[in-house]
Amino acid sequence: MVEARAAFFIGDVALDDYFTAERWPGIADKATVREVKSYVGGMIANAASVHAGLGGRTEFISLLNDSPLSARLCAALEHLGVSTRHMLRDPSLADSRNLIFLTGGEHVVLIIEMGNQPMHLPPEALAALRTPGYLYMSLGRTRRLRAGGLQGKVLFQDFRRHGRKLILDLDVDGFADGDLNYLHGADVLIMNQIGFGHAFGDIDLAGVNAWMRRHKVGTVIRTLAAVGAEAFDGEGRIAVRGYKVPVVDVTGAGDTFGGALTYALGEGLELSEALELAIAAAARAVTIEGPQGGVATLETVEKFRAEFAGKRS
Repeated sequence: MVEARAAFFIGDVALDDYFTAERWPGIADKATVREVKSYVGGMIANAASVHAGLGGRTEFISLLNDSPLSARLCAALEHLGVSTRHMLRDPSLADSRNLIFLTGGEHVVLIIEMGNQPMHLPPEALAALRTPGYLYMSLGRTRRLRAGGLQGKVLFQDFRRHGRKLILDLDVDGFADGDLNYLHGADVLIMNQIGFGHAFGDIDLAGVNAWMRRHKVGTVIRTLAAVGAEAFDGEGRIAVRGYKVPVVDVTGAGDTFGGALTYALGEGLELSEALELAIAAAARAVTIEGPQGGVATLETVEKFRAEFAGKRS
């Protein structure tokens, strides 16, 4: 039996401190908030946890300090089946925390600034990444990654030559012209409606696909919240419907989508099938409070799909 290939997730992990508010204040305003609970979260760590929960071999790398909080974050990931053996350390860093406010059916996230120090991968981590499989990252971390004297576009070209496929989660930011060197040759770009708007504006279907061919991008995915998601493949468009579910907390829904998509593609599913699994996993996630509400077994997600099959958007 062939051993499953490990997917690498490189990015943030943090303690997410949750609060609720009746309303979000404006400038020079005041509002009362209620502290709810703290969870281990972070965009890329959430995606890694979802991937592991579904049964994928999962490696996670971030840059943390040596504090008890960092030890707690790593222990929590290991408990979920996520390996942190390649974790990077810098004692000068602040603790990794996010403040999350739930209000008006949405969420506001305030991220504690930790700086943009380079992330230097040691030889053993570089060797592990020079094997076939998926690599899931945010755009910000691609700029910071260093290994074997390589960085930026050259480093990711090196990974691809060894069979490592790049999935970039562009979230709400999308990308700008200055980011194109990092995007060139990527296998999958994921962004939500806001990020897609920042990246492409009002460009039409043909324009998106032409851009993809020009920059050798395999797939561009736009998530559409409850409506579902759509994927562009350089030639056309694939649309998959979402689910009508009671929304409790949208935090981590996009991360759940990305982690589940990475799992599905790693298992060899066709793009349309991978989208179906990712959308179902994300829809289930918003019915649960906390950034890791999307962590579930494949069996649990399949049960959700069967239960809500008649409640598609």
